[in-house]
Amino acid sequence: MDRHFDFVVVGRGMMGAAAARHLTATGASVALVGRGEPADWQKHDGVFASHYDSGRITRTIDQDPDWALLAKRSIARYRAIEAESGIGFYGETGCLISGPAGGDFLNAVEAVVKRHALEAPLFDRAALRARFPWFDLPESSAGVFEMEGAGYIDPRKLVAAQVACMERAGGVSISDDALSVTDAGDRASVALKAGGTVTGGRVLVATGGFSRAPGLLPKVPALAIKARTVVLAQLSPEQAEAYRTMPSWIDESAGPADHFYFLPPIVYPDGHSYLKIGGDPTEVEIEEEEAIRDWFRGEGRPEAIVHLKRLLARSIPDLDPVRLVSAPCVTTYTVHGYPYAGFVGSDRIALLTGGNGAAAKSSDEIGRIGADLVIRGKMDEPDYMTDFAVHFR
Repeated sequence: MDRHFDFVVVGRGMMGAAAARHLTATGASVALVGRGEPADWQKHDGVFASHYDSGRITRTIDQDPDWALLAKRSIARYRAIEAESGIGFYGETGCLISGPAGGDFLNAVEAVVKRHALEAPLFDRAALRARFPWFDLPESSAGVFEMEGAGYIDPRKLVAAQVACMERAGGVSISDDALSVTDAGDRASVALKAGGTVTGGRVLVATGGFSRAPGLLPKVPALAIKARTVVLAQLSPEQAEAYRTMPSWIDESAGPADHFYFLPPIVYPDGHSYLKIGGDPTEVEIEEEEAIRDWFRGEGRPEAIVHLKRLLARSIPDLDPVRLVSAPCVTTYTVHGYPYAGFVGSDRIALLTGGNGAAAKSSDEIGRIGADLVIRGKMDEPDYMTDFAVHFR
């Protein structure tokens, strides 16, 4: 017999876990379908996710007012999620965004600072040097620094916290992959890889880069899946202590190929502290689902690894890491640059996907939007300028 719930969420990632938590908080019966992070990436035959990491930047300061609002509302709920779940995932170390002084990039960031009345002053080059002595920036640079409500999150732990809250409220985790989601008339049906089905009054699919999987949805969403590489610098305990007050950092001082993001010392599952740098110099799209799996089983792109190591050495000249390692991830882009949140083929099946390289910090609010969509049966988000509309191939 099929297991039936008011709502089924497919995808145990950052958006899906958040949506499941918000749905269970209403008292509805909810199932969350997804296997989670595999113990052995090389032998894993299912889906992967880019939240298999321990550091993502969080901040409200942004060029875009909608992304800023998504982040602001999510950040406001971090501590409550930590308290409810008993899982800490938030490091409030602050975030620095730097770029050419007086340029359009920092002007747009400052406009968001004013819009949301943030405590995020603009520092000139001399002030940056005094406040952040580890970082080497061009003389033409300035930076906006947000101290409160910014820093980093551990995405693995955030997902674990969301799931813990969901289960505590009565939600059910189903450790399996979904093969297809179909409209069954009075309900939507999810076929499971291990066999059998689970049904819901409505199903919300939040499967990231795997949302284009053949047969998963009635219509294929228009998404661009891009391969990304990051480099991690392992620190000694002494180095980790010396860099303890570093903020997260986004820099666009140089040309687009040299833009990067940086995370301060974070303890990873192996017990060591790492700095992290990302920012690929070129765009590499992945089309086939199996190619996405192959990418996750690798170590990233060699050219990107060399590039990121150079940026790290240039930006933190005194850094002498124990070792440097690389890792792969993917980023899912939508047509309009904001998450997709809308129905697919019927009012029983909805899609929530498309982080656009900016969603980890904002995932709780994105999950709330997805949950509200399937509860109401329509989009109703007047505070955002975008409509989150789903585009299809």
